[in-house]
Amino acid sequence: MTVQADPIAAILPSTPRDPVAPPTPTPTVDPSRWPDVARVPRSPLRAAVARRLLHRAAARLGIRVEAADGRALRTAPPGAPVLTLHRPDDFFHRVGASGLIGFGEAYQAGDWDSPDPVALLTALAAAPQRLVPAGTAWLRRLAVRRTPESELPTAGNARRNVQRHYDLSNDLFALFLDPTMTYSSALFPTGPGGVPRATWDGLPAAQHRKIDRLLDLAEVGPGTRLLEIGTGWGELAVRAAARGARVVSLTLSEEQLALARRRIADAGLADRAEVRLCDYRAAEGSYDAVVSVEMIEAVGRPFWPAYFATLDRVLAPGGRVALQAITMPHERMIASSGTHTWILKYVFPGGQIPSLRAIEESAGRDGRLRVAAAEAYGPHYAETLRLWRERFTDRADAVAALGFDEVFRRMWELYLAYSEAGFRTGYLDVQQILLTRGQVGP
Repeated sequence: MTVQADPIAAILPSTPRDPVAPPTPTPTVDPSRWPDVARVPRSPLRAAVARRLLHRAAARLGIRVEAADGRALRTAPPGAPVLTLHRPDDFFHRVGASGLIGFGEAYQAGDWDSPDPVALLTALAAAPQRLVPAGTAWLRRLAVRRTPESELPTAGNARRNVQRHYDLSNDLFALFLDPTMTYSSALFPTGPGGVPRATWDGLPAAQHRKIDRLLDLAEVGPGTRLLEIGTGWGELAVRAAARGARVVSLTLSEEQLALARRRIADAGLADRAEVRLCDYRAAEGSYDAVVSVEMIEAVGRPFWPAYFATLDRVLAPGGRVALQAITMPHERMIASSGTHTWILKYVFPGGQIPSLRAIEESAGRDGRLRVAAAEAYGPHYAETLRLWRERFTDRADAVAALGFDEVFRRMWELYLAYSEAGFRTGYLDVQQILLTRGQVGP
């Protein structure tokens, strides 16, 4: 795909800039694997609307827009986030046709880039209501799509949704996760003002700190019958079994199942921890504690009542549930519910991030569970994602050696940067939540 003439020069004022920007990224796009990335939709009217909206949003948010040769198409103060348009015509047609899905696909295709994508995405996420001028929010309906029924996390679809992400390759995840193979927010030591002290060398200890706090919240100790919903690669099950608990852990990922079982056996804990390939809805038994780490996001809003009904059903009298959940403000959750986003299309099919209020309402609707305590620590997730993103980017050659093409690599770089930006702005948060039966209170 060749660089096309700049169609927005007449709209966005241009000034010279040195040095020249990096070469245009030109990933080879396999149309059989990436049909919507290979195909550039053509909708001149919508492209014109997208062009105008970018012009106005860049001015409002202080974003510098550049051409591939470094010329400023929209100036901004020094140090402002930069959006580099390598193929502006394709970019605007994609965004005009598919909104934020098109924005993500344009990055996968190399139509745009940024020297600091987290800074750019942070600027965009910090004030999403300012992306569209007042009085024109109805335009969003033109670009928003609903989640396909084939991706709704029903009992029939959930396993396929999970496999699309978690069964990509254990070796892929090992490239950017720390040796604990923990794929959720760490909990770092903090400095002045509660700022996380995050380093790669300190990440394993920070993951153990997070796990141990959850196990403490659920009062897991010798003899505890523990159900874990969402195994990951087994680190929580290992630490719980090492405390003397009897652990049953459920997963729908065959890759995770195999590696988690191996890691549990290598730790000499196979007699205390069992991993099952099982949907949460089919959980059996009675447990003193239930722990679930960043799994509720995959359940889907229509199925939250069934999820909490399962927790209530398997929890023994006096038991405790400790959840770690990514959350968002309730109003934003309602606004985004059912919307098919770029993340859902390419990274986490069928998901929905809840609000704390939604968790409270869903937990108490058909069961007796109540939120007894909740503690948020979103800045720690931003730092966890930064470490993962830097590691993933540094190991691009190793990603390619595993058979993943450049479109995939750019997809994951954007996913990690997008997620980090969400936590840096407070658009997203992460919380450890205690659920108990009876009166609210710790």
